[in-house]
This record gives sequence, C-alpha cells and structure tokens, in this order.
Amino acid sequence: MQRESMEFDVVIVGAGPAGLSCAIRLAQQAQEREQELMICVVEKGSEVGAHILSGAVFEPRALNELFPDWQERGAPLKTAVTDDHIMLFKNAEKATRLPGFMAPKTFHNHGNYIASMGNLCRWLAEQAEQLGVEIFPGFPAADIIIEEGRVAGIITGDMGLDSKGEQKSGFEPGMELRAKYTVFAEGCRGHLGKRLQQQFNLADGKSPQHYAIGFKEIWDVPAEQHQPGLVVHSTGWPLENDASGGGYLYHAEDGQVYVGLIVDLNYSNPYLNPFGEFQKFKTHPEIAKTLKGGKRVTYGARAIAKGGLYSLPKMTFAGGVLVGCNAGTLNFAKIKGNHTAMKSGMLAAESIFAALQHESVPVELPDFAERFENSWLYDELYRSRNFGPAVHKFGTILGGAYNTIDQNWFGGKLPFTIKDNHADHAQMRKASDCKPIDYPKPDNQLTFDRLSSVFLSNTNHEEDQPCHLQLKDATIPLQVNLPEFAEPAQRYCPAGVYEVVEENGEAVFKINAQNCIHCKTCDIKDPSQNITWVTPEGTGGPNYPNM
Repeated sequence: MQRESMEFDVVIVGAGPAGLSCAIRLAQQAQEREQELMICVVEKGSEVGAHILSGAVFEPRALNELFPDWQERGAPLKTAVTDDHIMLFKNAEKATRLPGFMAPKTFHNHGNYIASMGNLCRWLAEQAEQLGVEIFPGFPAADIIIEEGRVAGIITGDMGLDSKGEQKSGFEPGMELRAKYTVFAEGCRGHLGKRLQQQFNLADGKSPQHYAIGFKEIWDVPAEQHQPGLVVHSTGWPLENDASGGGYLYHAEDGQVYVGLIVDLNYSNPYLNPFGEFQKFKTHPEIAKTLKGGKRVTYGARAIAKGGLYSLPKMTFAGGVLVGCNAGTLNFAKIKGNHTAMKSGMLAAESIFAALQHESVPVELPDFAERFENSWLYDELYRSRNFGPAVHKFGTILGGAYNTIDQNWFGGKLPFTIKDNHADHAQMRKASDCKPIDYPKPDNQLTFDRLSSVFLSNTNHEEDQPCHLQLKDATIPLQVNLPEFAEPAQRYCPAGVYEVVEENGEAVFKINAQNCIHCKTCDIKDPSQNITWVTPEGTGGPNYPNM
C-alpha cells in the first residue's frame, strides 16, 4: 500500500505525562543550543487528555525540574493536600483510622496536589506546542517500522475500513512517521510496547510485569460534605480472601471528589468482578457519608503497571526507548506513577539529545541506562522494589507490616530480595474450585451498572470498523475459558464488552467493542492469553473531560 511519509528527528507515541515531558525537554535543550529539532507527538485520543485517567495525588518533583515556574505559567494544580487519612476497612460497616507510624511514610502526601492529570496533560501540550512541538491527536500508532533490525518510526492507523477490513468510500491510509529515534509512551500495556518487548527480548531475566485495574468516578458533593485537600486511602474490605488492592477518596476543588478502587489483577477467583467490588466499596459508611446526596459526573477505568524495579524491562533498543507506564516506572510504594513517568521521559529526552549530537547517530541510546541508574527515579524504584512482591507473597496485613518497617525505619533498604515471578493471568483457578460471588443490584444512588457507567465515559467508536479486540483462537472463549473459568471476561471487563449469550439455542461469545474504554484488562487477565488489544480508528474510545 502506498503511504505518505514524513520525517522527524524524534517521534513520540502517546501524549501522556511521559511523552509530553519527553517532547518538552527535547525542545528545551534544542532551544538552549539554538538547534532546530523536529519533534512529533501522536495521540490516539480525540484530544490530548481524552484517554488520561489517574487518581491522582500528584507529586510535583519532576514538574519542578521541567518548569520551575509552573505556578506562574498557570499549571492546573490548585488543591494542595491538607490532610491524610489511612483507613483499615474491617468489614462492610467498621473501619479504623491508622496512626501515621502504622503506615508506610510513602503514603504521606505533604507537598502534593490533588489533580486532574487529563487537564495537566492538556496544559503540558500547550507548553510543548509553544516550544515548537507538533502534536497530532486522533492519530493512533498502529504499527512499527523496523528496518535492518532497527525501529525507524511508526505507521498511523488506517481510516475508513469496514468490519471485514475492506475499504469504505472514505478510506484514508495511515501515514509513515519516520524518525532517528522513536519514544514509546503509550501508557500501561501499550500494544506496541508489548510487541517491542517480544521483538527485542527486553524482558529477558526479569520478573513478569504485575498489574491492577484502577476505577475512578468524579462526584459533585454537597458543600458540607466537602473538605478540599483531604486524601483518604483505605485497605481491607471489600477485597477479601485472595484479592488485594485499596480504595481512595480525594477531595478536589469546586465541590468535587474523586473516588476509586484499585484491584490487583493477580486474584484467583474467576467469579470476582472488579467493577462490582468498586460499587460495594462506595457503600461503606466512611465513603458513603461523603457521596450521599451527591451526583456522579464521570466514570472510567484503566490498568496500572505495578511490578516495580524487578519487572522493569530493558528500556532501550535499536532506534528507540520505552518510557513511563509503557515500561512500568510507577512507584507502587507511593501509589504514584505520574512524576516517575515524567522523569523517565525527561531522561530519555536528555539521552536522545546527546545522541543526536554525534556525527553518526548511534543505533541504540548509549548513555540512557547510566542516566537512569544515577537518577532519583531509579533510587525511588530501588527503595520500593519489594513493596508489591511483599504484599503478593505475605498478604495485605503481613506484607503491609513488612513494608511499613522497610519504608519507615530503613528507607526501603532492608537487605532482602522479594520477587513475584508468577504472571497475573496464571493465578486464575478453575471455576469448579471457587465459589460464585453475589453482587447486589445497583441502587442508582451510590451504585450503578456498567453500561450507564460507560455512558458517562463518553466512549464512542465507529461501529463499522475492524474489531480492535482480537482473538488468537476464536474457539477458546467457549471451549476453554467457559467450562474451565466460567469465562471471566464477562466479569473482569469494566465496560461490559464481553458477553456469553444464547442465540438459536447455542452459546455465543459476543464482543461489544464499541463499549471498550481502552483499559487493557482483557489483554492482561485473560487466563488463556487469547485476547490482543490493538488500536481502533483514530479518536475512538473514551473522551474523559477532566480525569
């Protein structure tokens, strides 16, 4: 197929915190050296921020380095954290607030901000464009250009194919965007990042990456129930038995709160429904007292890469680099990945800019690993290296106790190595060995169903296009996953994409791809690893206004 081609010095895939910070740092260095640098950022969302979802309590450390004058520039960080509550939910009714010394000090948030990362990314995009960076929203990176063993750029997605892959009347082929270096900042479980790790064996010798699914809703709440700057984290109920994770409630500005639940994807009961667990979480009196009488405004969900240092792949390869959550730089000891993603993008920018000064551009970035290992990013990940594995190995209570001692008394430097070498999808037990879980019907006041929730995510896809949720073997859902695992895709998907329905007296596995909110959970948790998420047509997916 004949495609148009454009040449850049650097192409960046993804306009999230990592990708935009990389673009900005590149442009800043070029400006300082009075050099011309062609930088392009492609973003699959309809606009910058449309696909960004994060809690978020934001640590401004990387932003302070990128823009020391960010306050004068009007960055949308308005609500400083004023108080931290760390709660143990004992059951559906009771809770205990833990004193500070009983929780890892990494959970303390003095100096941080409650923020919409979607809005912060919109602001970062404005700063990038003022520095001459070209940003193309609505253009998904669908494929990688690899020539002579080196990444030479990406191909954007074709537009105007029907569900059978045939060209419609308005067909437009994707473009080749070629570059000396390509930065992959797709976020957690990026589909090109996944391929690159396989192509270049980047994860060899590493623990498997570990994941969670994070839910978030934004609520308008009555003024008397709103405490701007209050941060609440919880552990315990409703996640019981083999399920781990935790909840949050952040009091933002303008009478809004952000409420959510993080469910680790190493759970073993195929009947567990993470969305159902989130709905239950909101009924706890400690959460309900804030939400009652309020109005739910927005809903979304996104997978989180939380494996930490031992799961971090080699980030560089011939012609490019993985950054941010595409690599897995989140610091789970802090439950924060935005500042680390930004720093990884900035380190990549500095390494790329140095490499571009060579008369003959190196095939692989020669000094990135050294820059990374000498940075505060590496120090953070090293100090939290055992955090997730300890919870996986010892459970929430004992693992939490170990982490509290390690972080509070030893600064994350206890001389132990704890690893979890069991992939999340492989933890699923047979349905016959597990008990079904009964979830209450939604009351439409605190709790809701999936489809009405997806409506609030403003998700939209062109229906007549190739399905972007691809099955390696179309027989596995009904012949393997249904009899062995009660087909868990019906439950782990937060958008109701997957159903087993009866048609003409026979079971049919149905994929409602138009509902997909791009969380990537299916690509991660399917016990047969049969589902591959690829990019749909440009602008498809959620359109989060201020997540």
